Amino acid sequence: MGRTDKVNRQLHREISAILQQQLEDPRLSFVTLTRVDISRDLMYAKVYYSVLGDHQHVEAAKAGLEGARGMVRRLISQRMNMRCTPEIVFIYDKSVEQSCRIEQALEEIRHESGKNPTDDSKA
Repeated sequence: MGRTDKVNRQLHREISAILQQQLEDPRLSFVTLTRVDISRDLMYAKVYYSVLGDHQHVEAAKAGLEGARGMVRRLISQRMNMRCTPEIVFIYDKSVEQSCRIEQALEEIRHESGKNPTDDSKA
């Protein structure tokens, strides 16, 4: 495991803990971090997140994360021993939403074909 992988994992852990335990913003209650990608020079961190809920929840979470970005960065600098604390950019991860749509479409296909999802072992 390389240096950036270790930093990615540590940032993921720390930012998740900060969002859950230290920020009391109700807009962030349904936010889940999916991954963190730090640049090779450790100066920028892309933090990918997903949100449980509809478009309004996503927009509210986006605003909450943008508002908390400075606080999260300051808390990261206190928790992690790094020469420079990376600039954090929050990015909405659409992959969870897309996988839910795919699963729903597959379920509809199964239902339309009359196949019971538990009958997969008989195929």
